[in-house]
Parts: sequence; structure tokens; C-alpha cells
Amino acid sequence: MMGPDWQKKHRLETERLLLRPFTMNDVADLFVLGSLPELIRYTGNRAFASLEAAASFMQDQPLNDYQIYGYGRLACIHKATGKLIGFSGLKYLAEINEAELGYRLLPAFWKQGLATEAAKAVLPYAKSQLGLSRIVSLIHPDNEASKNVVKRLGFNWEKNISFSLITDNHVEQFAITL
Repeated sequence: MMGPDWQKKHRLETERLLLRPFTMNDVADLFVLGSLPELIRYTGNRAFASLEAAASFMQDQPLNDYQIYGYGRLACIHKATGKLIGFSGLKYLAEINEAELGYRLLPAFWKQGLATEAAKAVLPYAKSQLGLSRIVSLIHPDNEASKNVVKRLGFNWEKNISFSLITDNHVEQFAITL
């Protein structure tokens, strides 16, 4: 299922980004994305303790999601530098039985419109390639930057919900019909 044809089918391109499925070669970059306090403060995730922990997460999350659901978060490659600078894409959340749009970029790439640019490629892919008709985004109430991204994309606030990863607060559920 995850051979070259599958990889190619799930590859998206924008003006400044290439979005592609993660591979085990991305573990060191994933470690950074899952360890910087400013990147995980609203996610409920604990910082990775080691590269081994990041490798285990890679197997258990994105790679496993690709196998089970046929989609998952995609690595964001900055075309100008060729570097993996974050992720964007969908994750199936069994807890709420919804596909969720998420994104995370290294701080050096904040406030450049890249999260919005990546998501603008993900939404038509979700509809045409994956056959999804609805996407949600769960956002910590203090994460104004993330709320601004989904609002620019046309998501609307639906409700506050409890979500197991966020133990200190509710999350705001935004949604869009594709």
C-alpha cells in the first residue's frame, strides 16, 4: 500500500511547499517538531525524550495511520531550502470519529502564511483523493494563531469539547464541509 505509487498519490505541492508522507528517514526532524516547547504547548503532547521515542511515535502515528486509514499527517518540505520544516494534513481521530486538519511549523517559518498555504492544498486532496466531505480542527482556546488559520480557510466554530490529549482545558472544534 505504501509503495512509490502510494507515495506519489499522497504528494501535494504548493508555491513554497512540498507535502509528502513521512518516512523513517524523517525521525530526526520529527524529534525537533515534537520537542520544542513553543511547538507543543497547545497540543497536550509531551516532549520526546529521545530519538528512539520519536521513532516509536513515527511508527505508531503517521506510518500506522497511512496503513490503517490511507492518510495521515504529511511532512512539509520548504522548497527554497529542501528542509523539512513541519507537517500539515489530516489525522483520523477515533475519539471523535472525525478527520482532523492539523499543522505544525518550526518557529522560523511562522507568520509567513505557510500553514494556510499547506492546508489549502490538503482540503481539495481530502475531498477528491480521500472522498471526505467534512474536516474538523481541534484547537486549544489560547491558540489564536491556529484559530486564525482555520478561519481563513473557511472553517466555522462548532462547539467546545473535551479531548483526551488536552487535560487542562476544553478544545474548540471548528469544522468545514468540503
